[in-house]
Amino acid sequence: MLEINTWLNEDCTLGRLTYGDFKCFTLELPWKFNSSNISCIPEGIYSASKYNSPSKGEVILLDDVHRRTFIEIHAGNYTRQILGCILVGDGIKYLDNDNVPDVTNSKATLIDLLESVPDEFQLKITRG
Repeated sequence: MLEINTWLNEDCTLGRLTYGDFKCFTLELPWKFNSSNISCIPEGIYSASKYNSPSKGEVILLDDVHRRTFIEIHAGNYTRQILGCILVGDGIKYLDNDNVPDVTNSKATLIDLLESVPDEFQLKITRG
């Protein structure tokens, strides 16, 4: 099972993703009571699968997120690139001047993640 342990911040949600030997960081929007496009994903266990997004290429799609649709794990570095989804990267760093943490090397990290997971699997999100 792929697991993401997250910690909430005022301006974002950071996390540590693990799947076997694969590890990386995640970046989401802050907790806004699971509101579409502006909130991080609630804690829970979700079905996930590789998906060819029309706008982002190969990503991971989460199913069964309560009151939400088309939640993806995709490439991106900044919270402004997120509409309720999850970004992955190999590090956390301030890359721009907005004083919100960002993730680094997102495209390469997503490729490595996609190579590590099967076509369908379970994802568990917890708060640490």
